[in-house]
Amino acid sequence: MTTLALYLAAALAEIAGCFSVWAWWRLDKSILWLLPGVASLLLFAWLLSLSSADYAGRAYAAYGGVYIVASLGWLWLVEQRLPDRWDLIGATICLAGAGIILLAPGADDPLACLGMLCYSSP
Repeated sequence: MTTLALYLAAALAEIAGCFSVWAWWRLDKSILWLLPGVASLLLFAWLLSLSSADYAGRAYAAYGGVYIVASLGWLWLVEQRLPDRWDLIGATICLAGAGIILLAPGADDPLACLGMLCYSSP
């Protein structure tokens, strides 16, 4: 499974699990909504642990961009509300950040990345 597919699957599991709590707490659904919600959140944690990133924090940070985009998809498809232009602009910025985190050369050497940003080559 590709990293993007893995993160999308994790995002769907996390959003579904969190929505089950939202539905129970805010929409007056049965407390039984929490059972599949907990299972979904466990699935989310397991899926995210399958990331090929060397460090959990880097995996979580990169996943955050995908989560934001998936959340806007949930807003549109499940809650029937269209994201506005500010949602889309923000999601684009977040995806760019996630891409930088995942694809940066020398990601294991933060000083090398800093050097690439701060210094121009002669």
